[in-house]
Amino acid sequence: MQAGVGHGKVNGTGIALMVKAVMLALAASFCTATSSVCQRLGAATAPGGERLSPKLLLYLVRQPIWVAGIASMILGFVFQVAALHYGDLALVQPILATELLFVFAYMAIIGTRQVARHDWLAAAAMAAGLGVFLFTASPSGGHLHAQAASWWFAGISAIGLAVVATVIAFTPMRRGSPPSPARKAATLGVATGISWGFVAAVIKELSSHTNAGLGIFLTWSPYALVGVGAASMLLSAHAFQAGPLAASQPGFTIVDPLVASLLGVFIFEEHLQLAPLAVLVEAAALGALVAGVVAISRSQLVQGQTHEDEAGLRPMPAALDVRDAAG
Repeated sequence: MQAGVGHGKVNGTGIALMVKAVMLALAASFCTATSSVCQRLGAATAPGGERLSPKLLLYLVRQPIWVAGIASMILGFVFQVAALHYGDLALVQPILATELLFVFAYMAIIGTRQVARHDWLAAAAMAAGLGVFLFTASPSGGHLHAQAASWWFAGISAIGLAVVATVIAFTPMRRGSPPSPARKAATLGVATGISWGFVAAVIKELSSHTNAGLGIFLTWSPYALVGVGAASMLLSAHAFQAGPLAASQPGFTIVDPLVASLLGVFIFEEHLQLAPLAVLVEAAALGALVAGVVAISRSQLVQGQTHEDEAGLRPMPAALDVRDAAG
């Protein structure tokens, strides 16, 4: 979506609009973090989980806390759209990476394990790395539509990678030993991020047909959006159910925008900033991002979870217990 504020506009009105964009982007980030926490609380009590099944969604739609999470996700999307109305994508998108810090703040307040200093540093490295990369790369230009051959290649690649990640999540590494909750949650988080990144590309294609009225339903994009969006919801539900939020959240927050940016470059022919200095900054940002991921993978928030606290969040008070609410 093209925003109404250019990079060169620095007068009073431009600054005011940029402040609005920043505040709305922070609100969007907070809402999506709240959504993740609520969905995790709802999914952690779900039965099963040994295999991918749509029955999980049937269980979750009866959990008020999970439904509240979906509502918060929708509100976050509304805030994001509003932020993009006032500010450029290069300004808004990096701010959305602060979602990770909001999630860790929730975990510090209601988590079963203490969030240590190195956990905060890892989360900050991931958020800063992603934000700086997106700001510096600043994808721009490109076409509203992509060729059919490009979409086939993108679809097969993205869906294929998501399927591979999902299979890995449910495949034991050793004979007779089930995958650990942390590994399962992390891998499903990556699969979900890939899927949501593809959804973002489909939304861009769909947005180019909004002036067609009912003719939009004669195109493939709305049907792809519904199908892939439903699959993404199923993957995210299983990721939240599988293990600690600290394991699954990086996949949601990091992989999604990176995949969307790559698809923008390869199928919409958008352009990244590739000047020598920009490439150097982008490489350093990705290095910080990878370092943060490695650090959090070794954290007690991910490793060493017991059966009782593998949700990564404290049980809710009885008045808010989703099992009691479900009746």
